[in-house]
Amino acid sequence: MASEQIDQDFIRVTEQAAIACGKTMGYGERDHSDHVAVEAMRREMDRLPINGRIVIGEGERDKAPMLYVGEEVGARQGDEGEGVPQIDIAVDPLEGTNLCATGAPGAVAVLAAAERGGLLHAPDIYMEKIVVGPTARGVVHLDAPVAENLRNIAKAFGREIRELTVVVLERERHAQLIADIRRAGARIRLIGDGDLSAGISAAVRGTGVHAVIGTGGAPEGVITAAAMRCLGGEIQARLTALNDEQKQRLKDLKINDPERIYSTKDLAPGDRIVFSCTGVTDGELLRGTRFFGGGTRTSTLFMSLPNRIIRFVDTIHREDMTAPVHFQ
Repeated sequence: MASEQIDQDFIRVTEQAAIACGKTMGYGERDHSDHVAVEAMRREMDRLPINGRIVIGEGERDKAPMLYVGEEVGARQGDEGEGVPQIDIAVDPLEGTNLCATGAPGAVAVLAAAERGGLLHAPDIYMEKIVVGPTARGVVHLDAPVAENLRNIAKAFGREIRELTVVVLERERHAQLIADIRRAGARIRLIGDGDLSAGISAAVRGTGVHAVIGTGGAPEGVITAAAMRCLGGEIQARLTALNDEQKQRLKDLKINDPERIYSTKDLAPGDRIVFSCTGVTDGELLRGTRFFGGGTRTSTLFMSLPNRIIRFVDTIHREDMTAPVHFQ
């Protein structure tokens, strides 16, 4: 799909989005934070020598001025010529707009990319999900009772259920799920936003997260699947339409089986997936964007499925070449 140089360019895309919205952190203006992240991400992508297409973005064309689903990006947009990378792109310029607005932990700028057809074009509706890391891959099922899934996860880790931590979005719709998890005996970490970041945490040892369960955004589910392909984890998901408008979106995309369970590879089938995620506010895996007198410092998680690499990239962006560099 892309050369190593383009891989590095994708890192710059999420870095610049994180820097842009990082400057708005704590001001309580969630829409403005999201807007500047979108603008920065689009500007950087339009510099890349690719013919890119947004398959997961800020929404449908009539609801989003930039980075809408179907938008073409890249310096070679529309160019189908030989040698021009044809890339599908999924973005969440600011996952955790409320987290950024309030200065809470866990806000990130995220991008996943693959060859054409390598990422599911999921409508902007809800999705039931269960996400686990490599240790518990293959032992859970979306339709299994919560207690059964937790028993199987605990067995995979060689632990008791009471030693597990499950991340759940704090929403009214999850009241029964929360009760079921607690009845089974596991711990729950309730989060206000950021189930994509939580999914990544479930696939990385040392975070203390063993699973993510619940209903969240379908676009985030696709991006999570791209990360799971790189990390060896698993996501199972089912699209959930909550109203007539969302049901029509499913029909428009010719998604006619409302009960279908999507596997990790259904959501992100590509063979040349890359993933870049840059911290906006401090989180478990990444530090937030830090500003000093002469520039900015960013922390990024970059993964490449074809190259089988995972990188933690710590970058200092110098604006004033005469100012001292801060390494702390």
